[in-house]
Amino acid sequence: MWQLLQIELFKISRRPRTYIAFAVITALCLVFQFAFKMDGESYLKLMLQNVDLDFDLDKKKVINGYFMCYIILNTLLVQVPILVALIAGDSISGEANMGTLRLLLTKPFSRTQLILAKFIAAVIFTTMLLLWMAVSALVLSMLIFGVDDMMIFRVKGDASQILLIQQDDVVWRYVAAFGFATVALTVIAALALLLSVFAENSIGPIVASVCIVIVCTVISNINVPIIDKNIKPWLFTSDLVGWKGFFYIKVDEEGVPIRGSLENWPAIRNSLFKLLANIGVLLGTAIWVFRKKDVLS
Repeated sequence: MWQLLQIELFKISRRPRTYIAFAVITALCLVFQFAFKMDGESYLKLMLQNVDLDFDLDKKKVINGYFMCYIILNTLLVQVPILVALIAGDSISGEANMGTLRLLLTKPFSRTQLILAKFIAAVIFTTMLLLWMAVSALVLSMLIFGVDDMMIFRVKGDASQILLIQQDDVVWRYVAAFGFATVALTVIAALALLLSVFAENSIGPIVASVCIVIVCTVISNINVPIIDKNIKPWLFTSDLVGWKGFFYIKVDEEGVPIRGSLENWPAIRNSLFKLLANIGVLLGTAIWVFRKKDVLS
């Protein structure tokens, strides 16, 4: 199994698209950082135009490394599933397209082991991609903008809120958020792997995975009561943004933020369980289908 996993990781390392994913993350982070370094105050004015403030806001302190990383994650984590699908969607279909799948199955390991090795390799790629994002979006932003208390601008119902998190209460939240995001993107890897089992070329699973994510994301953001009640709870995309919950902090009766607190931990936990359940169902289905698949290529 370990040897098989090493082979799969080697294959991923040889694909140009692997490095394209890291390059895209780097480029987008640099674009955001450059834009905010040059004219970040204009963005703050836009965000604060509907918020009534009874205190003076030092905009230079607000635009710090912690704030920048949050802005980048809100934008990029919507796009990263595409990069994950580029790798996971090629897992089985790529072998079939090259005509190596039948040869691969003559080796002394089971089809289940092959699927698990390809899945674990995809998870490792996803983890490395997010670690690189942590370096590009968080560490680099901290070096460029420095650190200070972190402000979160949030729309809750019909009201706008500003949440203040002390700078010594931020890092663990990012660690938890990136961990949650890893689980969320693993769902995409499992979905792309499942679709890859059905295909004879890589384009189909990759495009299908991206389309499913886009459609489900759109539905997850439609605010219609019947959809909210009957459809959204069943969509994995409704839980992909659960990482934001680590930055929603409780406040006391006087409105003072409570250090180390989470506003709604049960919601985060339930989203995490649902994502893990999705991974189990998708991976289990992929194994079941592949074990019964008549491999001709």
